[in-house]
Amino acid sequence: MARLAQTAGLTDVQQEILSTVRDFVDKEIIPVATELEHRDEYPQAIVDGLKELGLFGLMIPEEYGGLGESLLTYALCVEEIARGWMSVSGIINTHFIVAYMLKQHGTQEQKDHFLPRMAAGDIRGAFSMSEPALGSDVSAITSKAVKDGDEYVLNGQKMWLTNGGTSSLVAVLVRSDEGHPEGTAPHKSMTTFLVEKEPGFGEVRPGLTVPGKIDKMGYKGVDTTELIMDGLRIPADRVLGGVTGRGFYQMMDGVEVGRVNVAARGCGVAQRAFELGVRYAQHRHTFGKAIAQHQAIQFKLAEMATKVEAAHAMMVNAARKKDSGERNDLEAGMAKYLASEYCKEVVEDAFRIHGGYGFSKEYEIERLYREAPMLLIGEGTAEIQKMIIGRRLLEEYRFQG
Repeated sequence: MARLAQTAGLTDVQQEILSTVRDFVDKEIIPVATELEHRDEYPQAIVDGLKELGLFGLMIPEEYGGLGESLLTYALCVEEIARGWMSVSGIINTHFIVAYMLKQHGTQEQKDHFLPRMAAGDIRGAFSMSEPALGSDVSAITSKAVKDGDEYVLNGQKMWLTNGGTSSLVAVLVRSDEGHPEGTAPHKSMTTFLVEKEPGFGEVRPGLTVPGKIDKMGYKGVDTTELIMDGLRIPADRVLGGVTGRGFYQMMDGVEVGRVNVAARGCGVAQRAFELGVRYAQHRHTFGKAIAQHQAIQFKLAEMATKVEAAHAMMVNAARKKDSGERNDLEAGMAKYLASEYCKEVVEDAFRIHGGYGFSKEYEIERLYREAPMLLIGEGTAEIQKMIIGRRLLEEYRFQG
């Protein structure tokens, strides 16, 4: 299946990493993914294998024990992993957003303390912005931190944490009015706290409870949870970057990485859907010939492959833009929007090609059909992406008169 979604200009090291990940996906993930997904079982053996491969340290600098690879390398690995099972890519995505935020914004002490253990996979990361009454409207956050001596006391309820149970480090965004006078813009009075906890459910440290897994339509296996803070005490040295009021910007920087990741996931799921569709079309016969020989099916396959190729190209462009050190919110928004929409369409076309068998749990496409919708809302809905894209375009194309 080597023709679609190829990436020009990769180094020998990048190609070797991708080849290793692709082999792992084909041998260790695809054969067991559907069974584990139907049981909603955490893929511990797969995660252990990724840890052995060094994937948890892929983007962490070498000085902290990581591989020091680029966002592009990471995104291409995510694409391969999502081709096998999207839930696994979610496990490493949130980990890397936290590692990236630490690398970019953490104090030297925070980097020294967390990054080596994150690179080894001994600490798993999760991050938290959403709350039960808000999603994309981050300015409406009500969870709050109040200074008390050398500590902060956090109270509030967070929602939709990927890795909420299995993680041992959560980057949590809350309001912190200390040092910010009344009337300060909401995004300037938010702070990111680095919250260490025990993996698991229930009370995972004094004042912090992870109630349990949220039951979802798809995206199973990976744990998605709430997070309840009730008098949670956090030392002041666990404010990301050491200064309050910068949390919104730190989180948005991380979300740009996350949007490239979601685009990569969309590309990977769409590739797998195309593979399943084109294979089934050559095996299934109607009216005396394989349905792949019918023009209507060929048209579908042509559209699917074109969408896979276009989404991959935009994802690669967004990753390379971020790697260059430039602002990439426009490119990341476009890539996330296009890849998630195209993924949904490619999966549905593969589902249609399968006919009635696509509705059966015996066929892999049934799982993909339930997984694709998550990409339409993860890391910001399509409407949010279009708002970002529209505003950035008006900045770029500002005409006078």
